[in-house]
Amino acid sequence: MQAMILAAGRGERMRPLTDRTPKPLLPVGGKPLIVWHLERLAAAGFRDVVINHAHLGAQIETALGNGARWGLAIRYSPEPEGALETAGGIAQALPLLGSAPFLVINGDIFCDWDVAQAALAAGDCAHLVMVNNPPQHPQGDFVLQDGKVGAEGAPKFTFSGIGVYRPELFSSIVRGRPAKLAPLLRVAMGETRVSGELHRGRWADVGTPERLAQLDAELGMFAGAGAAHPSL
Repeated sequence: MQAMILAAGRGERMRPLTDRTPKPLLPVGGKPLIVWHLERLAAAGFRDVVINHAHLGAQIETALGNGARWGLAIRYSPEPEGALETAGGIAQALPLLGSAPFLVINGDIFCDWDVAQAALAAGDCAHLVMVNNPPQHPQGDFVLQDGKVGAEGAPKFTFSGIGVYRPELFSSIVRGRPAKLAPLLRVAMGETRVSGELHRGRWADVGTPERLAQLDAELGMFAGAGAAHPSL
């Protein structure tokens, strides 16, 4: 299975940090945020990774190169300034991702979900990793019941930004045009073709300077105590 890391966002809420540095390269726990993802993917046996980028994307390619230092083969999917939204970015990268299901991870999260268990059942076109609602998103996104994800009902959980997708989910998207992911998922949910699971481990949406500093301090405490950093 191939993996894709979404790294094209401008990071408006992270300004002024992202005025000169793309959000995935902001340091946390002594290394760029995106490197936590790369290390975790490599440790789980992934070898091919696609990274999309837009804002200051050349910095990402320079910093990460071809991925050889992690035992990975990284390919890049450039997007125009302003990016193509989540579904548009994935659709743009489909020629690099192939015809089999693939794993997608938001580049601005930190999570200890085991990427080695990424899978998609026959008949489903998406599998979403859900988490308990954080303080900044108390209303949640989708319902999770009996291993299926739905758009309506309660209680709702928050989509973690980690999912496994079948390429056909993006067949209606015109490459090169912005498109959001949620509308595609809601259609597939109506057809009961979206499975999911609730991850109860560590997850953080690193969306603001304050949350970045909080996570950095937390990882620093692990290092100071002589413990291994929690991965991904």
